[in-house]
Amino acid sequence: MSEKVYNVLFLCTGNSARSILAEALMDHWGKGLFKGYSAGSHPKGEVHPLSLALLSQVGLKSDGLTSKSWDSFGLPGAPQMDYVFTVCDQAAGESCPIWPGHPITAHWGLPDPAAAAGNEAQQMIAFREAFRQLERRIQLFVALRHKEMSRVAAERKVA
Repeated sequence: MSEKVYNVLFLCTGNSARSILAEALMDHWGKGLFKGYSAGSHPKGEVHPLSLALLSQVGLKSDGLTSKSWDSFGLPGAPQMDYVFTVCDQAAGESCPIWPGHPITAHWGLPDPAAAAGNEAQQMIAFREAFRQLERRIQLFVALRHKEMSRVAAERKVA
């Protein structure tokens, strides 16, 4: 019998940087037990080029990463989420859709690297910092004993 795969959705307003990085990181660190997804309340329609460049630099897959609306995850046939994390303060303050299955939700806010000022090298520093913070949170998240935790314990730990 195969183990349950937990679906994890990362939300941000534009779905071009933080949520995209988190999706790729979840797929990497989740090792087949967690599947990452991302979406935005007002998607930019394209992934930020520095997100793709950073993922390439660190050797993570970026195939199939797209900027899309969070509405697509409320449609019939969409994967049912077990966890939903907002990674930007603006998306956390918006009225989110009602997610099928009532996933556990939490806010993991961090600064938007796409808003960083300066030249490309200075902007990449902001992308690397967001990546580092997300990677550490995701590593801690996947290390939790999800099958052994009650919903209340899971809600407390992921927050």
